Amino acid sequence: MAGGFRKWRSSFRYAYEGIKYALDTQRNMKFHFTVAFLVLLAALLIHLSKTDILFILLAVTLMIVTELINTAVEKAVDLAMPDQHPLAKIAKDVAAASVLVSAVFAVVVGMIIFYEPIDRLLRHARLEETPISAGTIWVLIALVILTVIVIETRFADKGKLVRPSLLTAIAFAISTVILVFVAQTIVVLLAYTLSIIILIVLFDKKTRPFPALFLGALIGIVVTLLAFSCLNML
Repeated sequence: MAGGFRKWRSSFRYAYEGIKYALDTQRNMKFHFTVAFLVLLAALLIHLSKTDILFILLAVTLMIVTELINTAVEKAVDLAMPDQHPLAKIAKDVAAASVLVSAVFAVVVGMIIFYEPIDRLLRHARLEETPISAGTIWVLIALVILTVIVIETRFADKGKLVRPSLLTAIAFAISTVILVFVAQTIVVLLAYTLSIIILIVLFDKKTRPFPALFLGALIGIVVTLLAFSCLNML
């Protein structure tokens, strides 16, 4: 009995080390875990049903499992075939394709489950009769740009993690402008989807770390909403 328990404990430790290695070394795994945390937090805040939460847990688990398998395949292929080989490339591409399929499934599940709660939230939170001209919108975007520049120059000696991304700030600011002016929720979601795609592309190209990209997105949203709130008070 004691030997079986030690074997089970060792298996658990090895599995934990595998997850820890993936989180420490794989940028995509860090991104998946961050998104999974935010999605599960949102699910709890808006009080989703048990069935919806189960579907979200299924999508999150599938995405993380396929990323772990993809990492294992990549390391095994690198060990067996250090030099470039067509079959090695096929193995890595197929493993990466499994991650893509699970990610698409997760996105579809999220859009289906969160659509109605987001639609209700936007209908209640949307600002009414906002007297904004096209020139004011450009001034607002310029304000977002200046905010990012000020933060970058003010904290330039603190490292890249506190340097927000200008592109994500502008992208999410534009999406937030669409949020204020457009009544159709699906249009708003598509706008934010494009902004998220920009964030993912920048993250994939390793131009900035994820916290810097996320900070830029947060600045774009917050500054835009604050500006519109101030204009409504005038």
